[in-house]
Amino acid sequence: MSTISTADFRNGMVVDLDGDLMEIVEFQHVKPGKGGAFVRTKFKNILTGRVLEKTFRSGERMEEARIEERKWQYLYHDGDLYHFMDPETFEQLAVNAKVVGDNAKWIKENMEIGLMFYNEKVLSTKVPNFVVLAITRTDPGVQGDRATGGTKPATLETGAVVQVPLFLEEGTVIRVDTRTATYIERVS
Repeated sequence: MSTISTADFRNGMVVDLDGDLMEIVEFQHVKPGKGGAFVRTKFKNILTGRVLEKTFRSGERMEEARIEERKWQYLYHDGDLYHFMDPETFEQLAVNAKVVGDNAKWIKENMEIGLMFYNEKVLSTKVPNFVVLAITRTDPGVQGDRATGGTKPATLETGAVVQVPLFLEEGTVIRVDTRTATYIERVS
């Protein structure tokens, strides 16, 4: 770990604050007319998601946590464990379902997933911004409704449900934005 000053703060930076890994959500340098400058900071706990606001004196130092993202291939899930493989060393790793969290609805076999490591421990997973998945279940579009630009729910092969145009049918492969859970385009 390296020591950083409040002058080095950047949004998205992760610091070790009292033993907790905290991501800087936003910060503001304040220089009042009287007294010393300070930095008003909003943090988000990486493990719990809890938000904390804290004020530091200008120039105060703390430890920066180095989070490393490594690409792993998703193999399968077995109960509460998701199994991944390093594509270079073929090492396998089992990750708890709580760590995978909501990203599980976008993951399919053989997909490359980013695993976020801190001190060789997996903190979280990062799925690609766009994934290509097949529709496994959706209601048929009514003949007269196709011109209105309406949408209907569709269940994808991973279990995720997204709103799609009425003309799409089961078996259609689509591209989905995982950040907003929205349909982008038909692939085939």
